[in-house]
Amino acid sequence: MSIFRQYIAPFLIVLVFVVALLAVSARIFLPNDMAAPAPIEDTNSVSMRGLETL
Repeated sequence: MSIFRQYIAPFLIVLVFVVALLAVSARIFLPNDMAAPAPIEDTNSVSMRGLETL
């Protein structure tokens, strides 16, 4: 049990931190249009467009 507490658990914590850091910093390498936040549309225009297709 001490091997898990001394070696394996800290390694798993650091591994999760590194994976999260890589996932967040990967946005630097995305094209500009993909790194931007998603556009927000007016909900009324979206619902009206949905009615037009019926």
